[in-house]
Amino acid sequence: MSQLADLAPAPVPAGRRTPWRRTPWRRTVRSIRFLVPAAMLALLVVIALFPSLFAGLFGNGDPRVCDLRMSGDAPAPGHPFGYDLQGCDVYANVIYGTQSSLAVGVFTTMLATVAAVVLGTIAGYRGGAADWIISRLTDVFLGFPFLLGAIVVLTSIGQRSVLTVSLVLSLFGWPLMARLVRGSVRSVRNADYVRAARTMGIGTGRIISHHVLPNALAPVLVIATITTGSVIVAESSLTYLGIGLEAPAISWGLQLASASSQFLSSPHLLVFPSLFLAVTVLSIISLGDTLRSTLDPRRQQ
Repeated sequence: MSQLADLAPAPVPAGRRTPWRRTPWRRTVRSIRFLVPAAMLALLVVIALFPSLFAGLFGNGDPRVCDLRMSGDAPAPGHPFGYDLQGCDVYANVIYGTQSSLAVGVFTTMLATVAAVVLGTIAGYRGGAADWIISRLTDVFLGFPFLLGAIVVLTSIGQRSVLTVSLVLSLFGWPLMARLVRGSVRSVRNADYVRAARTMGIGTGRIISHHVLPNALAPVLVIATITTGSVIVAESSLTYLGIGLEAPAISWGLQLASASSQFLSSPHLLVFPSLFLAVTVLSIISLGDTLRSTLDPRRQQ
């Protein structure tokens, strides 16, 4: 909760620019803290979009072409990450696993953010009965631990694909962001510039889209960025436990699950997927921390 308090935006006086326009973006995008994680994430996104291009740099580039004679073999020329227990190329599997892992993280965060913005804005701007109902609904979902709730739901459904896993994770990922949006909207809904817009007869939809949300969504962007990294870790953890993605999907979690029992004899099976997972999550969290410092209104005086 202390992190939410740190992210809550200060009220913006009338006539001042919104946090988006008065943010020192030029200084931020030139800093190493932004450039390094942004470059890493950009590379990972390109890999996820064109996995065959990168997988083909070494070997045949097909993660499903396997040779049992190479089962568990160490890295070799043309196969820099070695072979897994089925004799499949680990490098190709890691490259193709980027697509599924990033897709779950991005799709889950998008769904959770949309739900949080809609419900949080209604609760924060309207107040009254709508606020009470949405707040109680938020409390109900916050009462379920994130991973425990996901485990209960995922064990009760059939095929677990990228779409179904994303839907389940977003089901338990929106309440915290919704509460943040509600607090942010409440902090600006009675600002002078919002009251002036009402006096001028501007419609509610335009007031929300042009005056309320631009001043309330800065902390949500930070939380959404960090949530993406948390979701990728959650998906890998659930898949490692046998509850997340399942074959024929290819993900880092599935590779970690299959390699956990062979770490001592074939450490490369666990090292390379773990390395990609760690770099991805650290890059996302670092980028989110940089955005939090940049969008913090207390540092923009």
